[in-house]
Amino acid sequence: MENKKESKKTNYKLIIIRIILSILILINFITIFGFSEQNGEQSTGLSRSITLSVLNTFDDYNEPLTEMQEAQVLNVEHIIRKLAHFTIYTILGLLLMSLAETFDFTNKKRLLLSVLIGFLYACLDEFHQSFTPGRTPLFTDVLIDMLGVIVGSLIVLICVKIIQNKRNKKLMKEIKTNVVANEKT
Repeated sequence: MENKKESKKTNYKLIIIRIILSILILINFITIFGFSEQNGEQSTGLSRSITLSVLNTFDDYNEPLTEMQEAQVLNVEHIIRKLAHFTIYTILGLLLMSLAETFDFTNKKRLLLSVLIGFLYACLDEFHQSFTPGRTPLFTDVLIDMLGVIVGSLIVLICVKIIQNKRNKKLMKEIKTNVVANEKT
C-alpha cells in the first residue's frame, strides 16, 4: 500500500516538473520569437545600447563617436548579437534536455530529441526573420543557435551524471555498511 502511495506521489511530482519545464520552454520560444519580431532598426538599437553600456565600462563612448570608436562599437556589437543567439539557445538546450530527462529514454535519444527540436526552432526563427523588415535570415545564426542547444544539453547530461555517481557512491557505502553490520551479528 505504501509503495502505491509513493508511486502516485512520484508520478504527480514528475507531471508537475514536466508542466513547469514545458511552460519555461514555451516562454523561451516566445522570447526568441519576440526578438525575431523586432524590425532591423529596433534590433540594432537594442544591440547598440547594450554594446555602448558594455564599452562604457572600459572607456567613454558618448555620442558623437569618433571613427575609431564607431568601428569598435560595430565589432563588439556583432559579438554581442552572436552571444545573444548562443545564450538564449543554450537556455533552450538546458530546458529541452531537462524535460527529456524526465522520460525513460536513452541519453542518446534525449540528446537527439533536444538537438532536433532546437534545430527546428532555430530554422523556424531564421525563416520568421525573413518576413521581418530590415532583418536577414542567416545560416550561421542557425549554427550558433545549434551550438548553444548542444552546450545546454551537454551541461544537463553532465550534471545528471555527476548526481547519479554521487547517489551510486552513497548507495554503495550504505550497502557496505549493512554488509559489515550483518557480518558482526
